[in-house]
Amino acid sequence: MAMTIRRKAFWPITAFVALFLTPPAWAEGADGTVQPSGRWTQAEVGSAPTPPMGWNSWNAFGVAITEDKVLGSAQAIQDSGLAALGYRYINIDDGWWHYRRQADERMQVRANLFPSANVGGTEATSLRPFTNRLHAMGFKAGIYTDIGRNACSQAWAPDNPNLPEGTQPEREVGLYGHVRQDIRLYFGAWNFDYIKVDSCGIAHYGADRTGVANGTYRQFKPLIHETNLGQTDVAKVRQLYSEVRDALRRERPRGDFVLSLCNWGSANVRAWGQDVGTTWRTSNDIDPSWGRLLHNFDSVATRELYAGPGHWNDPDMLEVGNGLFDAAHLIEARAQMSLWAIAAAPLIIGTDLTRAPHAILDVLGAPEVIAVDQDPAGNQGVIAYADSEREIIVKALGQRGAKAVVLFNRLAEPTDITLTAAHLKLAGPIALRDLWQRRDIGTFSGRKAFHLGAHEALMLRATGAPLLAQGSYLSEMTGRIHVAADGIRVPEPDPIIYRMVDPYVGDTSSGGHRPAYAGWGGPRADATPYDQGLSVAGEGFRYGLGVLANSRLEVKADGKFRHFTARVGVDDSTRSRNSAVRFEIYGDGRLLAASQWLSFGDPAKEIAADTAEVRVVELIVQAAKPADSPIVASWGNARFN
Repeated sequence: MAMTIRRKAFWPITAFVALFLTPPAWAEGADGTVQPSGRWTQAEVGSAPTPPMGWNSWNAFGVAITEDKVLGSAQAIQDSGLAALGYRYINIDDGWWHYRRQADERMQVRANLFPSANVGGTEATSLRPFTNRLHAMGFKAGIYTDIGRNACSQAWAPDNPNLPEGTQPEREVGLYGHVRQDIRLYFGAWNFDYIKVDSCGIAHYGADRTGVANGTYRQFKPLIHETNLGQTDVAKVRQLYSEVRDALRRERPRGDFVLSLCNWGSANVRAWGQDVGTTWRTSNDIDPSWGRLLHNFDSVATRELYAGPGHWNDPDMLEVGNGLFDAAHLIEARAQMSLWAIAAAPLIIGTDLTRAPHAILDVLGAPEVIAVDQDPAGNQGVIAYADSEREIIVKALGQRGAKAVVLFNRLAEPTDITLTAAHLKLAGPIALRDLWQRRDIGTFSGRKAFHLGAHEALMLRATGAPLLAQGSYLSEMTGRIHVAADGIRVPEPDPIIYRMVDPYVGDTSSGGHRPAYAGWGGPRADATPYDQGLSVAGEGFRYGLGVLANSRLEVKADGKFRHFTARVGVDDSTRSRNSAVRFEIYGDGRLLAASQWLSFGDPAKEIAADTAEVRVVELIVQAAKPADSPIVASWGNARFN
């Protein structure tokens, strides 16, 4: 018998409260309980129903940016056909600013680098002619700033001739203290569409910095410590970025903007970025090396429940065309495109397109790979298999029975990977199409072996009968899930991200770079929050959702699903064994079903609810009392029928 309460017209829900919902006496008054919202609470920030695509000046030119270089790249995107494939944002990065005029604190542009900005009059300089030009070409325009007083170039390139000039106050070109004024200028008078907001200004201007010590810049006590989560002021960092979001909503009430948060995965942004930005960086800056590729991809690969239409994990820009990803390394270039596409990441080009060979343009313009990234369902790929050398990542596409899959060789030597129907959640025969070769490669049932070269990422489209003939697993619809409460009590650094070379030292003279990317313990698809297989009292589940107690997941059902079912319990991998949990299902705020109180070692119980016509389903796991450590819980085989 399923240990559930189902909402029936002839069974009042109150009749069962005493039987199943009353917690043990020792849990009465326990804090940390989670309440249903009765609605979808993930508020869209800006407008990006699919991941943004475009170009950014930084990886190509650094601070040596000019109007001609930017417009030349825009023209190359147009002439090459990349614009027609969706690359529409042309974003200037650090280096455009001259100084902040003190009479009215208005930002001034380096007119020697952007000649069209020299408009004279009371404005003196303006980027409106520049954005007008881009808009006339059919593009959207993006600008760069910093959340602090000063920018990254001022902290890290002190001898560059294109740094902001003037007195100490005139050099303070960042948003701090000027949020509403600058956003009004950038999105009103100058008519930009996209803004990238960096955070060096609140991380790298401590008293020990040379530029601060010699009086060039004002001290800003760091709010971010990239390798020390305990010393990072998470609440303050979130507040500063929220002020930018709010200013953008006032200036663009229709939501016609993109807000790109760039605080390099610090300050627990991987958890709250979905509520504050359109996209949020999940890691340190990328560069054109293999170790950085692995590092940055790993920072998003396990965050599949945090992204979806309108809000996207961002592992940084494409290095396709640069360094190890240039025309002499097309295998690596295709690997980055494949991984970013399966992860539903923004596709922002970072190379000088005026010099890009056709082979690189072909990688950037692979239409069937781009289609995976831009699939309207907005699902991020889910890891179906992983070891330290190989990965299989599967992304459910909007067409039922269609999946994209990347078979990825992380090694610098060949390897073999076996793909199975179970990985794809499909039944045979399964038709395969190679998205890079743009050709069908036959069908298989059960399993199929592939031989991959060094660093190769094979990207396929698989089509077959869904494993659930009349429904879908929740892990196939990650874009419909919002992590409203993750159950994490104390943020912990994520330990399973590939350790790259120290980006600040570059050799082994330091102790190594230990980035403090919080988020360890967040809900996962087909895995526990701590990257174990789902298992309750020895009963394993290939598919499902792994969560912590006191979590709440919202599922955007939109009246499309009739019935929800799962097998639930305390996961065998739990860190705590001294507290019971209860699983609750709500539909539009109404309790539909709940389990009995379950403890470690109790067999998994079935929980089910009728969800016809329900707009938002909420999945809640309550803890009966505060535990000595996190309680891991599993929604095994969670599915809609």
